[in-house]
Amino acid sequence: MNALEIVKEYYGHFNAKNWDGMMALLDAEIRHEANQGDVRIGLEKFREFLGTMDTCYDETLTDMVFFSEPTNSRVSVEFVVNGIYKVADEGLPPAHNQTYVLPAGAFLEVKNGKISRVTTYYNLPLWIELVSK
Repeated sequence: MNALEIVKEYYGHFNAKNWDGMMALLDAEIRHEANQGDVRIGLEKFREFLGTMDTCYDETLTDMVFFSEPTNSRVSVEFVVNGIYKVADEGLPPAHNQTYVLPAGAFLEVKNGKISRVTTYYNLPLWIELVSK
């Protein structure tokens, strides 16, 4: 599989909530650069992140547009996050099943057939506004 196919499969697993499928596509030293907060390195840290996501949020990504570059090692994707905020995440507003629709994007790097970096961006102040209504 090329990088674009791997990344498309990764996001297919995300939408199916197939965390093991996502994890199988990651390099052992995955570098996860979330929009806010510390950089996470390694599969264990990424699995902890997925656990928090699964507990606090129910998200589906739509309107996905993928971009790849000629060396077939980097892929970017633009998407819309359609979510439900189920349980309050640390440092964020209280949760009571608020819904939100939020544009976002990500940059991924693939090495030796595995995703080695995931960098995600979204507008956190907008998300806070959406779930605080």
